[in-house]
Amino acid sequence: MSARRSVPKHIKLPDYSDLGRPISEIKNDRIGKITQYSAKDIEKIRKVAKISREVLDIAASHIKPGITTDEIDAILHKECIKRNAYPSPLNYYNFPKSLCTSVNEVICHGIPDKTKLKDGDIVNLDVTVYYLGFHSDLNETYYVGDKAKCDPDTVRLVETTREALDLAIKAVKPGLVFRDLGNIIEEFASKNSCSVVRTYCGHGIGELFHCQPNIPHYAKNKAIGIAKPGMVFTIEPMLCLGTYKDVTWPDNWTAVTQDGKYSAQFEQMLLVTEDGCEVLTARNENSPGGPVPRI
Repeated sequence: MSARRSVPKHIKLPDYSDLGRPISEIKNDRIGKITQYSAKDIEKIRKVAKISREVLDIAASHIKPGITTDEIDAILHKECIKRNAYPSPLNYYNFPKSLCTSVNEVICHGIPDKTKLKDGDIVNLDVTVYYLGFHSDLNETYYVGDKAKCDPDTVRLVETTREALDLAIKAVKPGLVFRDLGNIIEEFASKNSCSVVRTYCGHGIGELFHCQPNIPHYAKNKAIGIAKPGMVFTIEPMLCLGTYKDVTWPDNWTAVTQDGKYSAQFEQMLLVTEDGCEVLTARNENSPGGPVPRI
């Protein structure tokens, strides 16, 4: 890996940027309350969501065979700094980079390094940005080169994951029981012969990187809570071609499938409104690189 990237002094930092421990988040875990944000806070959250979408799309536009995940990290970091925003993963529980890059069998939390992407790979870019005192989180999985787009199993995995997230989002409105989202996702995944990762889940987000509610993506889970206007959280299903069971590498971050088969993920950050939801991190068709191809 390259050295840790620097952040200018004028940028507002989260409480873990120095020592790596998110103290506010640790304290909040003891309370477990789901926040309903005010209109004033929601306007700030919309602004950071817009930045996170911009920097993800710019970083993703550089994906091609031969680029390293560390080079993508450098691009993402630079774009955050240009917008006076802090890349939230950097030093979060000592994570060493500014985004997560998860290639092929990596489910999540891949660390950018000198690995060169190859034609036929898939790669997930997971971006979180801290700005105006709030975090915004989203991720997408991309095909690397034309070879990946020509493999039926790879396409089935990526597009099933994308569509499973879309189906779950359609269900979000006041009164939704959070545990029901897992039923929607797993039913669709199973129909397309994909498994659903159980170890990781969606989460509340805003002033904290991770908080309540927890949003499991598998059926018959025991998540607590009901959606109410003003709540902000992510849905981020991780699907696999083989087993859903995972193992973590010795770096204590990189989670991979036990059988080495491909895994894909998509994530959006949502605001519950009076009559439905707003996708705060929705992709702009005019974003760099244009819309993500649907095959």
